[in-house]
Amino acid sequence: MATICTSFSLFSLFIIQLIIILSSAAGFTVDLIHRDSPQSPFYNPSATKTDRLTNAVRRSFTRASHFKKRSSTLAPNSIQSEIIPTSGEYLMNISIGTPRFEVLAIADTGSDLTWTQCKPCEDCYKQNAPIFDPVQSSTYRALECQTRACEAVGSSSCRQDDNTCEYTMRYGDQSQSTGELAVETFTFGSSSGRALSVPTTVFGCGHSNSGTFNETASGIIGLGGGPLSIVTQLREAINGKFSYCLVSLESNSTSKISFGEDAVVSGEGVVSTPIVKKEVDTFYYLTLESITVGNKSLAYKTKQPSEAEPMYSGEEGNIIIDSGTTLTFLPADLYEAMENELVKAINKETTPDPQQSLRLCYDSNTNVVDLPALTFNFRGAEVVLPPSSSFIQNGDLICLAMVPSNDFAIFGNLSQMDLLIGYDLENNVLSFMPTECGKQ
Repeated sequence: MATICTSFSLFSLFIIQLIIILSSAAGFTVDLIHRDSPQSPFYNPSATKTDRLTNAVRRSFTRASHFKKRSSTLAPNSIQSEIIPTSGEYLMNISIGTPRFEVLAIADTGSDLTWTQCKPCEDCYKQNAPIFDPVQSSTYRALECQTRACEAVGSSSCRQDDNTCEYTMRYGDQSQSTGELAVETFTFGSSSGRALSVPTTVFGCGHSNSGTFNETASGIIGLGGGPLSIVTQLREAINGKFSYCLVSLESNSTSKISFGEDAVVSGEGVVSTPIVKKEVDTFYYLTLESITVGNKSLAYKTKQPSEAEPMYSGEEGNIIIDSGTTLTFLPADLYEAMENELVKAINKETTPDPQQSLRLCYDSNTNVVDLPALTFNFRGAEVVLPPSSSFIQNGDLICLAMVPSNDFAIFGNLSQMDLLIGYDLENNVLSFMPTECGKQ
């Protein structure tokens, strides 16, 4: 494996090569597949619906701690990728290397660096699929320490024997990935029917990876706003636009994540809200003004800055939208007010969640539950969540897929289901359009 010694020219070369490749293409498409969907190659038919939901909820709580950790510390073209749903996480199916090596990794708008497990795997978590071997790829190149990419990765060190940049990514739930920073050819499906190969894509080749990662995923596809995310690396070629539509947990369909002009969300029913820029550039912050239950509007009350509650310190950018978090987390006072109104509206006896994870549950066997819709009133955008996007079936229970939090407000992926969501990073605008994902 050779090592590239570049500085300022690395990203410029990447963009030039990418624009040349995309200028003759209609765009590219990658699948988004839920991990527990029968469409997933790792679908486990022996796992019960309750088992899958319980695991997703647990991951959602550990995922939320990731945000707390981070807070303290040319011609338009269209690219698409299939999204595979999996226990509250959605997997992107792409290929890396030459010859192409297929990888399923978690599509994550709350992370920047894309990484996959690599041989030699000195200390890796169990992975069902084969592990990528960079020695077998003719286009793999490790990056030296004196590169902009190495400086941008945040936590890096220099391997003295060959001057290779080594990265370490640590997450709030104590998961971590350590390996060498490299460039490689990434290949995506195309809306024109042709595969698109993108050279010199910066990514992490992880040789030591551990924590709560599931064996169905080979790593993470970083879709955040930081300098090393796939979105940022493609930004000039895709005009800073991408969109996705998340299918429900029980859907047999796959969905698509699109990049470029095909990612523009427009037409009847579209509502838009500003993306707020804050100190941590990875996350996409929105401003939630209130939640409506029936005819009752519940205001998001701002609080004074404090070390314990960093997210609730101002009116702007008080909630993160995240594809990698299953549940929606709300400030405790807003959640309590919403739960009280839901209890009044539903007017049935509640049932405790045996796992003690979800707060508001009803026994679906003994109660005919008439569940109301919720409206999330973002600045300039009213987003109506039908019961299928705000309540989940948990065994014999139907539970609200939202919980209180004293740290961060997060608009999770269950709340995003059956919404076409478009990110316009050139104009810092996020758009929602109700639709039936999987039938686009």
